[in-house]
Amino acid sequence: MLLPSGMDGVGGLTQPHIPPGKTFVYEFVLKKSGTFMYHPHTDEMVQMAMGMMGMFIVHPKDGRQHKVDRDYVFLLGAYDIEPGSLTPRISTMLEFNLWTWNSRVFPGIDPLVARSGERVRIRFGNLTMTSHPMHLHGHHFEVTGTDGGWVPKAARWPEVSVDVAVGQMRVIEFDATAGDWAFHCHKSHHTMNAMGHGVPNLIGVDHRGVAERISKLVPDYMVMGERGMADMASMEMPLPDNTLPMMTGGGPFGPLGMGGMFTVVKVRDDQERGDYSDPGWYRHPAGSVAWEWSADLPEPARAPAPAADSGTLRARKPGGHEH
Repeated sequence: MLLPSGMDGVGGLTQPHIPPGKTFVYEFVLKKSGTFMYHPHTDEMVQMAMGMMGMFIVHPKDGRQHKVDRDYVFLLGAYDIEPGSLTPRISTMLEFNLWTWNSRVFPGIDPLVARSGERVRIRFGNLTMTSHPMHLHGHHFEVTGTDGGWVPKAARWPEVSVDVAVGQMRVIEFDATAGDWAFHCHKSHHTMNAMGHGVPNLIGVDHRGVAERISKLVPDYMVMGERGMADMASMEMPLPDNTLPMMTGGGPFGPLGMGGMFTVVKVRDDQERGDYSDPGWYRHPAGSVAWEWSADLPEPARAPAPAADSGTLRARKPGGHEH
C-alpha cells in the first residue's frame, strides 16, 4: 500500500502506540488498485496470534480494467489451540495445529461457486509463519497479481500451483470448467485440523488385544492408525468442547477426510450469473466417473533385469524377527 509514512501504522516509529480503548484515524488517497493486507505492528506476535489481521482490496477506478465475473479473497492464517481451549497459544513459532482461510477450516469454508466459462479471480494473502503452495484441480490458471501490483499479460504463464511465501499476496485467474474441483494448500498436514506430530506409525500393527485391555480403562477408546489415517475421516470419537476433528467433511461418494486449508470450487453450466449459493454436488455425465475393476488383473510388462556381476550391490535382510 502506497501511503504517507505517518499513516503506515508502525507503533513507536511512525505514530504513537494505540492504548486499549482508544481510537486512531487513518486517512490517505488510494493510489493504485490491488490486493493488500493489514495487521498490527505493536506486540505483533501476540496480536497476530490472536487473529488481528485482514485483507484490504482496492478496485480499479475504471471498472472495465481487470474485469472478471467472480472475485474471491481470503487470508491464510495459522493458530496453535489446545483441544478444549478457548484461546490460542501466543508464542508458537512453527508447531501450529489449525490452518485457516479467513480464520475458518474445512468443512466450515464455503465452496467457491461459478458458472461454466466465467472468468474467476481468487486473491489470497499469507500471514502465517510458513509458505503455502496453493493448488487448484481441473484448471490451468495465471498469476495476475502480486504484492506489487498487477502482472502484465506478457509476463504470465499457465500454472496449477503457486507458492505464496510469508507476508506475500497472490492473485490467480482462470476460466471456469464444470465440475467439483478441490482447491487446497499442497502441504498435506495443512489440510488437517488439530493433531499431535508425535504420532507413531502403526500401519500393519495388530493391536486388537491391546485395544481390548485399554477399552476396559478408557471406555471410549478407538483403535486408529493400523491402516493409515483415512479411517479417522469416518470416526466420530468423543471430543472435548471447542475441539475440531482432525479429518472430516462428507462428499457424494463418502468421507472427504480433509480439514484446514481446503475447499471445493463448484462450477455449473446452469449457475445463474451473480448467484453464489451452493449448487450441491456435481452430477457427472454418464461414463465419466472412475469405477472399480472387478476382473483379473493382467500381468504387468516388466523390463528384463540386467545380469549380476562383481559390482552389483547385494543387500542382506536382517533375520531373527517375526513380521
